[in-house]
Amino acid sequence: MNKLLRKLMIDQLDRKLAKLQVLKEVEVPSKGWINAIRTALNMSLVQLARRLKKTPVSVREMEEREQNKSITLKKLIEVGEALDLQFVYGFLPRESTIEKKIDKQAQQVARDLVMRTSHTMKLEEQENSDERLQQAIKDRAENLKQEMPRHLWD
Repeated sequence: MNKLLRKLMIDQLDRKLAKLQVLKEVEVPSKGWINAIRTALNMSLVQLARRLKKTPVSVREMEEREQNKSITLKKLIEVGEALDLQFVYGFLPRESTIEKKIDKQAQQVARDLVMRTSHTMKLEEQENSDERLQQAIKDRAENLKQEMPRHLWD
């Protein structure tokens, strides 16, 4: 893939994900969203089951599957529609952006590569200074970020 196109994709993705960062502070209710919303609306299992054209037992099972994280996206969308709610899902980088995730990974891979080479050179009595090693790591990381080879994620 073209480097400029990849950069554009990363920038666009980071802009989209930035809008979701506020969600990091939201805790999932202990019994799950379906139960929390149904309870807040004072809606019984029977009433939600009727809206979903399912049995109350099926709705209880859906709530349990959400609570133990085994519910499908399809079921969550279905419940959202029955409650006239929009279901939204996504991923949030643990780093603040995808760009920073790439940078961190490139730094780590570059450090490993440079230090491996440095160790070999040291054995051959051709050791580099710490300053040269740091510059080599920085240069290698920048190159990895530009090229984005698949081995970056091995």
